[in-house]
Amino acid sequence: MKRVINFNAGPAAMPLEVLETAQAEMLDWQGTGMSVMEVSHRSKEYEAMHNEAQELFRKLAGMGPEWKILFLTGGASTQFFMLPMNYLFEGRKASYLVTGSWAKKALKEAKRFGSCDAASTENPDGTFTRILTQSEIKVDPASTYVHMTSNNTLFGTQWQTWPEVGSVPLMADMSSDIFSRPFPVDKFSLVYAGAQKNLGPSGVTVVAVRDSFYEKAIEAAKIPTMLSYRTHGDENSLYNTPPCFSIYVLDLTMKWLLKRGGLDAMAKINEEKAKVIYGAIDSSDGYYRGPVQKDSRSLMNVVFHLKDEASEELFVKEAKAAGIIGVKGHRSTGGIRFSIYNANLVDNAKAAVAFMEDFRKRHGKIH
Repeated sequence: MKRVINFNAGPAAMPLEVLETAQAEMLDWQGTGMSVMEVSHRSKEYEAMHNEAQELFRKLAGMGPEWKILFLTGGASTQFFMLPMNYLFEGRKASYLVTGSWAKKALKEAKRFGSCDAASTENPDGTFTRILTQSEIKVDPASTYVHMTSNNTLFGTQWQTWPEVGSVPLMADMSSDIFSRPFPVDKFSLVYAGAQKNLGPSGVTVVAVRDSFYEKAIEAAKIPTMLSYRTHGDENSLYNTPPCFSIYVLDLTMKWLLKRGGLDAMAKINEEKAKVIYGAIDSSDGYYRGPVQKDSRSLMNVVFHLKDEASEELFVKEAKAAGIIGVKGHRSTGGIRFSIYNANLVDNAKAAVAFMEDFRKRHGKIH
């Protein structure tokens, strides 16, 4: 069996140990004689695993019982409108911190439901190369919530310090860096994440919401049933059939994270990976060019450019031949992108740098 080094931005690499466990249990899960994909979501076996996954999420995040953990579908993109649909009613307003394409899309959806203030770092050419400074964040105390996106997968920026927003509840889309490092739970009232980068396979979206904020959501009877947080929270995310297999693999992935030492240990690994790759960029005499301000660099999505598009296409081609895949930048940004999520450990980062250095030696100077 040959496994490639997978730098896809999502769906992304998953821990080999998790895949092997899922493989071993595929035909007979917990002695049921069925796959987890075949077991009723009303069975005691499934409900036990479902509840365990919620508890593991709380444990890893450092959340207490005052947090509801919802397992939903539709990805983070559905949360872009589900969040304001549940909270921006009767003239309420929100504040959005826009530091990338996904944050911009979240703002667009929120404006369908209510008034929104926004602070943005978008450049005139549509790119994002830095995170907001605290002095740029002006939050109306009357806002129902403040929304941020913790990591920018397209442009490779990430919040390295968390914003101060006063007493206004803070929300975060953490899809691309959740559980890659600890985060200050006390600052937040709601966080959400599509699973397909650090948590597991595509198909499940985790929404963690503090009880005090959950109670402020609009009554379920006033919006479509399946788009109400109250529907899913009151029914333990079992109102309808949940994405059972995705939740099962999420459960396995969180066990893997705990086995490796939890979020503090994962943060050290992720910092080391990023240091290795950014070091190669910074020491390349301009052959590799990172557009992001150093204090805003993402530890999850490392983006850089070569001298021209032809060189970048050759880089992608030769990387694939070397067993390194998924390195082409997003279609809207071009360039090269290494998505070094949790499952890509330090050896993969070192292998990528070895390829970068070899490529530079073989293909010459900047000009």
